[in-house]
Amino acid sequence: MDVTEGYGDLDSVSRLHKSLRYIETMQKVEAATALQKGSADTTDQGMLEEDPEYQLMLNCNALLVDIEDEIVNVHNFIVDKYRLKFPDLKSLVNHPIDYARVVKKIGNEVDITKVDFEGLLPSAVIMVVSVAASTAPGEQLPEDTLSKTIEACDRALALDLTKKQLLDFVESRMEHIAPNLSAIVGSVVAAKLIGSAGGLSKLVNMPSCNLQSLGAKREILAGFSNANSRSRFGYFEQTEIFQTTPPALRVQACKDLAGKSSLAARIDIKRSCPTGKEGRRYRDEILKKIQKLQELPPVKQPKPLPVPNFESKKRRAGRRLRKQKEIYLPTHSRRLANRMQFGITEESSLGDGLGDGYGMLGQAGNGKLRVSVGQSKLAAKVAKKFKVNNYGSGGAPSGLLSSLAFTPVQGIELSNPQACANQLDGGTRSTYFSDLGTFSKI
Repeated sequence: MDVTEGYGDLDSVSRLHKSLRYIETMQKVEAATALQKGSADTTDQGMLEEDPEYQLMLNCNALLVDIEDEIVNVHNFIVDKYRLKFPDLKSLVNHPIDYARVVKKIGNEVDITKVDFEGLLPSAVIMVVSVAASTAPGEQLPEDTLSKTIEACDRALALDLTKKQLLDFVESRMEHIAPNLSAIVGSVVAAKLIGSAGGLSKLVNMPSCNLQSLGAKREILAGFSNANSRSRFGYFEQTEIFQTTPPALRVQACKDLAGKSSLAARIDIKRSCPTGKEGRRYRDEILKKIQKLQELPPVKQPKPLPVPNFESKKRRAGRRLRKQKEIYLPTHSRRLANRMQFGITEESSLGDGLGDGYGMLGQAGNGKLRVSVGQSKLAAKVAKKFKVNNYGSGGAPSGLLSSLAFTPVQGIELSNPQACANQLDGGTRSTYFSDLGTFSKI
C-alpha cells in the first residue's frame, strides 16, 4: 500500500520538521557545535548518564531514526506525483536523495535527453536514464502538482542535510563519550550501536552475540537459501575491519568485533580509559587474529628416524618362560623337513623338485616318507628301571626258561641247560673240533 494514498498535501505526510523535539534538538546541536563543547576535560568527571552532552547524543540518535523514516515517506510522495511524467525513473534510480535531485533537475522538461545529469548520477546510470526517457511516453505535469513535487524534493534534501549535520555532531562527540568503542568500530558505527541499544548503559547489559543483530534488516529471499545473506551482520558490516576482511572470514570477524565492542563499552561507561588505549589494543588484536587466519600452514618438515637403541633388553628366564617357548618350538618332523642330506635327492610333493620339499623326511627311490623315530624319554626310563630290577637277566633263573629240548633223534628230551653251558664255556672246547665231541650215528 502506498504511504501517500489519500494525502494530497506534503504537510500531511511530513510533519517532523515542525515538531518541538526536532527544533529543540537542532538548536542544542548548533549551540554545542558553535561553542566547541565536549572536550576531554568536560567528560572525565561525574557519571556518564548524568552528562548533558551524553543525553543530547542519545536524542540525536533517536532523531536520526525518525529522519530516515521521514525521508522514505517524502520519497514515496515524490514518486506518486512524478510517475505521470517519468514512470520508469523509480526503477532506474533507487536512492531517495538521488531520485529527488534528478526529479528537481528534470522538472517539466519535454526532451529529457537534453538534461545534464553530470555530477548527480554515475555515467552508466545517466545512459540508461536517457535511453529510457526517449522511449517512455511521459505526460506534462500541472503547475500545482509540479510545485508540490519540487517542494517535496527540497524537503527531502533538507532532511538529508540535517541528517548529515547530526551524524557529524555525534561522530565528533563519540571520541569523548565512548573513545574505546569508537577506536574499534569507528565513530559512526559506535553512535549507531548506542542509539539502537538505547544508550551506552543498555548496550553494556546486552550479550555480545546480540550486538551482531543491531541494525540488521530481514531480507525476503522468496524461498532461496540465506547462506550468502548479509542481513545478519548489522552495523558491523559498515566497519573498516569488516570491509577489509576476506568474505570467507567475515563471520569470524563479526564475532570478534561484537566481543571486543562489548568489552570496550564496559570500559567507556566506567571511564577507566578516556584516551581509548584499550580500544586500540583490542583493534590490533582483531587485526592480528584475522591476519593469522589468512596465513598458510607451515610446510611439513621431514622427520628424522629416532636413534636406534643398541642396549640389550632384559629378558625373562625360568621354568614358565621355557614352557612358553616350547609351545612355539618346531616339531621333530619339521626339523627334519628343513634339513637335507648331502648327495641325496630331496623328495617333493609334486616330484622333480617341484612343490614343497620334504628334506630328510623323504628317502630317494621308494616314494615313501620315512621318519626316524628316536627313543622317547619315557621308554628309556622304563628300560632303565627294568634293568635295575633284574627282570630276565643274571641272578635267579627266569620263569620262562624250560628244561625240555627238541632233538631230531628222540624228539623231546629232558636236558640240563646249565650242564651244557659249563661244557661249552669257551676256548677250543666250545668249537667244532672239541676233544669231548663224538660222531653221532644216524
